[in-house]
Amino acid sequence: MSIRKQAAAALLAALGVTALAACGTGGAHEAAGRTGTPAPKTVTLVSHDSFNASKEVLAEFTKRTGFTVKVLKAGDAGEAVNKEILTKGSPQGDVFFGVDNTLLSRALDNGIFVPYEAKGLDRVPAEYRLDKENRVTPVDSGDICVNYDKKYFADRKLAPPVTFDDLAKPEYRDLLVVENPERSSPGLGFLLGTAAKYGDDGWQGYWKKLRANGVKTVDSWELAYNQEFSGSAGGRKAKGDRPLVVSYASSPPVEVLYAEPRPKEAPTGVSTGTCFRQTEFAGLLNGAKNPEGGRALIDFLVSKTFQEDMPLQMFVNPVAKDAALPGLFTEHGVVVEKPETMAPGKIAEKRDAWIQQWSSTVR
Repeated sequence: MSIRKQAAAALLAALGVTALAACGTGGAHEAAGRTGTPAPKTVTLVSHDSFNASKEVLAEFTKRTGFTVKVLKAGDAGEAVNKEILTKGSPQGDVFFGVDNTLLSRALDNGIFVPYEAKGLDRVPAEYRLDKENRVTPVDSGDICVNYDKKYFADRKLAPPVTFDDLAKPEYRDLLVVENPERSSPGLGFLLGTAAKYGDDGWQGYWKKLRANGVKTVDSWELAYNQEFSGSAGGRKAKGDRPLVVSYASSPPVEVLYAEPRPKEAPTGVSTGTCFRQTEFAGLLNGAKNPEGGRALIDFLVSKTFQEDMPLQMFVNPVAKDAALPGLFTEHGVVVEKPETMAPGKIAEKRDAWIQQWSSTVR
């Protein structure tokens, strides 16, 4: 659900859906300060490639505030965060969306955000609010999980894997594709899930088993899901031959929503014992040219309007308590009861070393 998500969730690129720039009318806000100079009418949102929102919802933001949203996509979440670190103090935009709990400490330690407490933040449960200084605002949540191609397993009368342990069994040899955690947010989430499951002393041994069992690694979710995975619309078109992929628990609804005709059942399933919980955040960028517009946009991202639009745009879960999920999302998505989790402090302490160890173990 980037996600990340969804996200991650995180899934619309598979079907060629692109990000939107909102258009609308409304008077320009006046910049704060003594000059009375009009504030810029455009607020720029920098995000990962999977950001999406409906035209109607972004137009509602323009109607409410007078600001038009410009979206800049900057690659996978990990790549996008790294770009903002490199341009710290002179960012590409005003707001960054898509940094998740796996990368949060890297962004905060590098000072790319400035504090802002969003209006409506009291509607977001404390479990999602991981930064006490409010340098980032939680926007969505989802679970990174292995997805499987139902037809592949049904045709072979082979039960799909359910747990991490299952993935290392001989019957699933040469079936799994994962993303490189050095470059990919879902890939990093899956690595952290294995570390949470097997512990500091056991996760490398587990990855050695996966390597011996023929796991394939690619650089991004888009490549894994849209090219290598046999169960997705993009993967079938590309003749992908891997029926297992690291994606999201909310991936199956996208395969239903955009299929013609719509199937009664999603063609993909979720191995619910392979999941890691991900939360995505937005923050006001240090050096933003339009901080007023940026603050207004962050307020909007946690509004009920945006939160209820988000599930069928980015296939992630809203974090606001008053946001309802659409029926198609609940019918074809999967609720993960016991995902693996990890304290942000431990992620911050171990993440970079684990990535280096993963690289020497798997690649």
